[in-house]
Amino acid sequence: MTVYRCKDSLESIFTAIYLAYEEKRNHWDTCINLTDEPVLFAEDVYVEPDQVKMNKVMRSLHRMFGEKDYLSLCMALASRDEGKAQAVYRTVVDGLAMKRKAGHLFDNLANDEVHHAFALARLVGREIGHLREFVRFRELENGVLCSDIEPENNVVAFLMPHFSDRLPQENFMICDGRRGIFAIHPAGRQWYLFYGEEGQGPLPFKESAQEQAYQELFKYFCHKIAIEERKNPKLQRNMLPLRFRKNMTEFLQNE
Repeated sequence: MTVYRCKDSLESIFTAIYLAYEEKRNHWDTCINLTDEPVLFAEDVYVEPDQVKMNKVMRSLHRMFGEKDYLSLCMALASRDEGKAQAVYRTVVDGLAMKRKAGHLFDNLANDEVHHAFALARLVGREIGHLREFVRFRELENGVLCSDIEPENNVVAFLMPHFSDRLPQENFMICDGRRGIFAIHPAGRQWYLFYGEEGQGPLPFKESAQEQAYQELFKYFCHKIAIEERKNPKLQRNMLPLRFRKNMTEFLQNE
C-alpha cells in the first residue's frame, strides 16, 4: 500500500493526485493522508507541493468534469474533515474510471468515498451560504471595511468573489482569525489572500466614530422591530446558528 502524506492545502493534495497517476499507482491500494498516523506495511511518500502539477490537475478536472463539479471538489477540500483528501482522490478516480461526462462526477453515490466527498461539499456550501448573509463589516479609522469571521471550514476564498462583486470600489478585508487567513480587496483591484498565524483571533483595529454611531443605531433598530409575542428562539437558532452571532453587530448589545 502507498500512502501520500500531504499538508492540508489544495496545492499539496492536487500534487499528490498528480503523482498517483504519474507513478501509475494502483489507485485502490493508494491513499492520501493529511495526518502522521502510521499505516502498517505501507510505503510513505511525503509530498512536496508543486504549483505546476497542481495547475495541470486543476485544468484537467475542470475540462473533464465541468466547472460545477470542479467547484464542488474544491469545496470538499475546504472542509475541516481529515478524510477529505482521500474522499476527493477516490471520487476523481471513480469519475475517470467511469469516464463520466461533465456535470455527473457525483452520480455514483453508492460509492462511500464519492458520497463522502459529496456530503463534505454540501456541508461547506451551506456554511458559505450562511456567511454570505451573516457577514457584518465595520468601518475602521482609516476607512477600510473589516469583517471578522470564525468559520468551521476554510471558506474565505469562496466568500471573496461574492463580496468583491458587490463592493468593487471599496477597500475591505475578511479575517478568519481561527486560521490566520486574511482576504484583502483594494478598491478597484483584484483581491488576494494573506496568511498569518493560526488562532490569533480578531485583529485589534479601532473603529471610526461614525461606525460606532451607526452600530448603536442598527442595534436600536433591530430591538425596536422585534415583536415580543412572535419570538421563537428555537426557529431563530435553526435559521441563524449561535456560532455566527458573536461576530454580528445586532447581537453585541452587552459589549
